[in-house]
Amino acid sequence: MTEEEKIGAGILFYPDGPELAAIKRRTHDLNVDYNMTHEGETEKRQAILRQILGQMGEGVFIQGPIAFHYGKHTRIGKNVFANFNFTVQDDAEVTIGDNCCFGPGVTIVTPLHPMVAGERRAMLTAAGEKRRLCWAKPVHIGSDCWFGANVTVCPGVTVGDGCVIGAGAVVTKDIPAGSFAAGVPARVIRPITEANSMRYKPDILADNSIIEE
Repeated sequence: MTEEEKIGAGILFYPDGPELAAIKRRTHDLNVDYNMTHEGETEKRQAILRQILGQMGEGVFIQGPIAFHYGKHTRIGKNVFANFNFTVQDDAEVTIGDNCCFGPGVTIVTPLHPMVAGERRAMLTAAGEKRRLCWAKPVHIGSDCWFGANVTVCPGVTVGDGCVIGAGAVVTKDIPAGSFAAGVPARVIRPITEANSMRYKPDILADNSIIEE
């Protein structure tokens, strides 16, 4: 089993092995290329993102700077917006649905490390080699979600469709669809309902209107 296959199996893997190191080095270099572009260089930016990501839908805009770890393990849907300093440590798979928005400083992480210091420094592989090992759990984010500034999504979390995550939240557990969650650790505050519609905020809505579906 290769180290990348071990990631997919959810077991310990060696992140500094040549196979994984080569993937990360390529992606980290592409991150730098992207971060050196001007915002108006749309085609160049899109071309770099398509080299980084495993999959990307139409209408994706990422402000930058970005920091993808593997890149190829991340799949992003259509019409996704990510603001400044979007970080995705995608050792394991990360999926993001359509029409999601991410505020500045959002971080998505998948790797985990042993809690015991000695085990974190090194363990023995099946071949008897001392290695620094870790494992990873995938993160899945549904469609039509909004993440406020500086949200952190932890390994193994699934966020359902239509969720809003409050600024600064640390999401450690699954969030059911249609929920507003916030806090450290994040907890569901309430469901999102028709009562949250902008139609009930006429002072903010001003002379705009709701699109009736």
